[in-house]
Formats: sequence, C-alpha cells, structure tokens
Amino acid sequence: MARAPADEPAPEPDRRDGAPHPREAKAIFGHEGAEADILTALRSGKVHSGWLLTGPEGVGKATLAYRMAETLVAQRPGAPFPAALGLPPEHPDSRLIRAGAHPRLFVLRRGLDDRGNLRSVITVEEARKLREFFGLSAADGGRRVVIVDAADELNPNAANAILKLLEEPPARTTLLLVSHQPARLLPTIRSRCRTLRLSPLSPTDLGQAMASIGLSTDQPGALAELAGGSVGNAVRLVANGGLDLYGDLVALLSGLPRMDRPRAIKLAESCAGRAEGRFDLLLDLLDLFLTRAARAGLLAAPPEAAPGEAALLARLAPHDLAARAWADRQALASARARQGKAVNLDPAALVLDMLLQIEQTARTAAAA
Repeated sequence: MARAPADEPAPEPDRRDGAPHPREAKAIFGHEGAEADILTALRSGKVHSGWLLTGPEGVGKATLAYRMAETLVAQRPGAPFPAALGLPPEHPDSRLIRAGAHPRLFVLRRGLDDRGNLRSVITVEEARKLREFFGLSAADGGRRVVIVDAADELNPNAANAILKLLEEPPARTTLLLVSHQPARLLPTIRSRCRTLRLSPLSPTDLGQAMASIGLSTDQPGALAELAGGSVGNAVRLVANGGLDLYGDLVALLSGLPRMDRPRAIKLAESCAGRAEGRFDLLLDLLDLFLTRAARAGLLAAPPEAAPGEAALLARLAPHDLAARAWADRQALASARARQGKAVNLDPAALVLDMLLQIEQTARTAAAA
C-alpha cells in the first residue's frame, strides 16, 4: 500500500470500503440482547473495567463498541445512565467521536510503518501511546474509554501492555476489546473481561443494515447465504460483484467431475494484473464453496446461493465419505492460498491450480 499523500487521511484498518466507519454508523441491527445486557450492567453500577466483544468479523462488534463508548464518555459522575446506548448525532461528545477527536476516547489499532504502509499487527509502540492518553487528566471528571480493534492483532508485547491495564485499570476507565477470534488472545486477558458474544445477523437484520447504508441487491437470499450474517462481508460482495462471481464459479463447476478448461482459464486470468480485489474475493469464494460442499454431505443442503448450486452440491457430496474428501480439499486449498499469496505466486496460476485440484477431488469423491 502506497503512502497516503499529505493532504489525504491515513488509511484506517478498521474501515470497510463502501461502508461507513463504525464510529459513523447511524444504527446497529440484530444485537438488542447485547445492548440490553450492557445497559443492565451500567445501571447497576457494575461498569466492568474490561469488556470483550466477540463474534464473526463484520457483524457489528466495533459499532457496538463505539455506541458503548459514546454512552460512557457522556456519563457524568453521579448521573444516571440513559435508557438506550449511544447519543444523538448533534450531541457534542458524539460529534467529537465521529471526528476522531474526543479527548477521553483512545482507539488502539494497527499503525503505519516507516514506508506509510499499514502494519500487520498492533505493536507495543502503538500501545505505549496509552501512557500519554492516561497522563492527561480528565478535567471534567468524565470516564475514559479505550477501544482495541482488533485485539486479535496485538503482538505479544502489546498484548502484555493491555493485560497490565486490565490488571491495574486507571480510575474511571473502561477498555473495550473487539475480537473476531478470542481463542488467539491471552487466557489472562479473556479472564479479566466481561464477554459479550455477538451472533451473525439474520437475513432480515442483514437486509436492514444494508439498507441503512444505501446498499441493496436483487438477490437478498444469495447475499445472506454468502455473507454469513456479516454486514462487512455483504458490503464487500455487493461492492465487488461477488454474487455474480460466485454464480460464474458455480456455473463453471457444474460440469464436474469434468471441467470446461478454457472457461476455467478465462476465470483464472480475470484475476491477473491489478485485479487484486477480485483475486482475494475469488479465493474466499472458492473456500466458501468447498466448505458448503463438505457440509452438504453431512447435513441438509444449504439454501441455494446461485442458480444450480443445490443440485451441484447434492451430486458432488451425496454422503459422508464425499463430504470428508471435500473437507480435506478445503483445508489444503486454504493452506495453498495462504502460501501462494505469501510468496507472490501469479494469481492466475494459483487460481487455475486450485480449480484443477477441485476437479481431481470431484473424481475422487465420485468414486467413493
């Protein structure tokens, strides 16, 4: 990623293309239970120093964290908490948070390296900025909040810095840790936080969330299936033609165990050159198809996400032996994709190789 020009804001690792930043979201959908649990705790006076918001990526954890942060920074000593999370858009604290300038809110996330590229982890150097944050007194006596997004990205030294804060939290301070994979966190970090688990959104909630940011599709059922209840995934699919791409993939694989080679080559070559976004999306859709094939052999066939998919999955995975073959292929393909990207393998060659391996697995599964 090239360094941002001086007149452009630095890239934000927690921003999704095509969607508002979580601090700018106007509403949150499908997590009424979590909101009620937070409000109950706040009204009881049990404001835990650490909260761990977990669940699949893109379901609204960061949005909920910012709504909680708004409520906490606006609360004054001795005043009751409001009846709902969040603040009106015109509230001074809300405006400061949306501008990324609230003096009592610190957001810890991946920073930039010396070349202006986003780091792959949150470093201890970023975590040390908390010293300055806590060194400034809250003149109005208000509560201070730290959002860590995502806590999974903390390197070991940064994780230890956060653990120390959880063990000895400054007065009137709350840490909100967003985690997509809580098993990757230190057990001692998890044990010192109150955990809120957010589930994938229902198709109805997903549709409402998409409508709230001005995005829609004429294939809502397919979008709900492929997005897995994640607004972030849904935004990516709609913005990058993911539904049509998955349809092309299913159409290509419909001839298995024999595949149309020229058509496969054409699909692979569509990822060449500068089509990095399409390449990443196709890799994810290949992984998703293999996962759905494995599940089809063990459980009831999932709702169709592309024309002809249900019949294709029923034919490819009619029993548990075939399902096991597809599960093995999914694991190998995922590892192959990670390795290929790590060594900058030609995208078209990597995709074509994966398609040919899928063809071979179809033959193996058919003979099982």
